[in-house]
Amino acid sequence: AIKMPIFPFHTWQPDTYTAAPTQGTMLLSGIMLKMGIYGVIRWLLPIVPTGVQDWSCLAMVLSIIGIVYASLIAFTQKDAKRLVAYSSIAHVGLISAGIFASFNLGNLGVQGMQGAMVQMLSHGINVVGLFFVLDIIFSRVKTNKIEELGGIAKVAPQLAITFLIIVLGTVALPGTNGFIGEFLLLMGVYNYGIWAAAIAGLTIIFGAVYMLRMYQNVMLGKTNELTITFTDIQGTEKLVLYIICALIIILGVYPKPLLHLTEASVQHLLEQVNQKLTSVK
Repeated sequence: AIKMPIFPFHTWQPDTYTAAPTQGTMLLSGIMLKMGIYGVIRWLLPIVPTGVQDWSCLAMVLSIIGIVYASLIAFTQKDAKRLVAYSSIAHVGLISAGIFASFNLGNLGVQGMQGAMVQMLSHGINVVGLFFVLDIIFSRVKTNKIEELGGIAKVAPQLAITFLIIVLGTVALPGTNGFIGEFLLLMGVYNYGIWAAAIAGLTIIFGAVYMLRMYQNVMLGKTNELTITFTDIQGTEKLVLYIICALIIILGVYPKPLLHLTEASVQHLLEQVNQKLTSVK
């Protein structure tokens, strides 16, 4: 719960993401954060399924509370890195809810568990892209304060376009990598309970609002004395952002290989868990 993190064990994440060097933040958010989710799927579910069964309802409630809480707090953030940190908490809450919902559904939970695996990859790509863009901005103007920025799209159109694609992937626009994972997760949560799916679905609505508002304030509008001399992306910056954008679009348009890759392992996991639960009974 701390490693993922889910509410109320999340308090270390926003401060760490904001204070750490951007390279460290990308490592934490893109890879290390997923280790907590991987630990749940790979170790917790198959080793102690009865314990998970006893506590899954509480885990679902905490995950859904975390989605709403993190999304509401994200609305109030003045620092772009801190906003992305709370966005990550909301997305991890949805992944966690999908995992525990799928666990309770048994073999009917394949969609939700697949969605968790796909979303782990998609969120890793998107959040690394977000922090990379914010690092580019900070390297030029020495701030990530949203209210101090604006008009960057006028002087750096290539950065603005790539940033928009990453933001759209983050808010799960159909045709981007974020959509398929969140759709499958919500399907899994819906099969568990319509009330849970309705509340969990708020992560998409809230996420679209605060991420697009952040993009508007940072990239659009009038330039100021900080951003008037902003230079567009060059060299390795272009290469990294183009690769990230390509992955967002390719995985969104054609996710079949990824789904095929995860299907067998998910079915095996759920069958293994069901066998252990049946033997205990």
